[in-house]
Amino acid sequence: MGWGWPLILALLVGAQRLAELAIAAANGRRLRAAGAVEIGAAHYPLIVGLQVAWLLSIALAVPPTAPLSTPWLGVFLLLQMGRIWVIATLGRYWTTRVYHLPGVPLVRRGPYRLLRHPNYVVVLAEVIVLPLVVGAWWLTAIFGPLQALLLLWRIRVEERALAERRGLPGEPTAV
Repeated sequence: MGWGWPLILALLVGAQRLAELAIAAANGRRLRAAGAVEIGAAHYPLIVGLQVAWLLSIALAVPPTAPLSTPWLGVFLLLQMGRIWVIATLGRYWTTRVYHLPGVPLVRRGPYRLLRHPNYVVVLAEVIVLPLVVGAWWLTAIFGPLQALLLLWRIRVEERALAERRGLPGEPTAV
């Protein structure tokens, strides 16, 4: 395994994910202290495991000499702006787990004005796009559908958790 774009990208995204886990853990502690309860934790290890497997596959299965596609890299960087927008919009409510905090209104600003689950759109798009940055379309073909299935499960869990906090049908959701 030599230093090449696949390894560098996997390490950078892995470092980003670790920083996000720290933010999510701090937010989760604050939410639990305020009375929030975690919902549907059974799927969480699968989500983490899939992200780890995806990044390891990019780092280990793609040759270090794989060329970098700057157009796909540009798309991936745009997705990072979407990720930051979601995290900034949710602020102290953003976590990687599903928490239910009764009595707190749903977030209806930022990307949540446009989409019901913008974070999951970004996550799925990242899983599809990052392998294409280094020409690994086969990893997109493997991990894209797996991520989509896990996110469908996650969305069902989240929808159940948010149902009592939703005032109007079709409102964007968060938290």
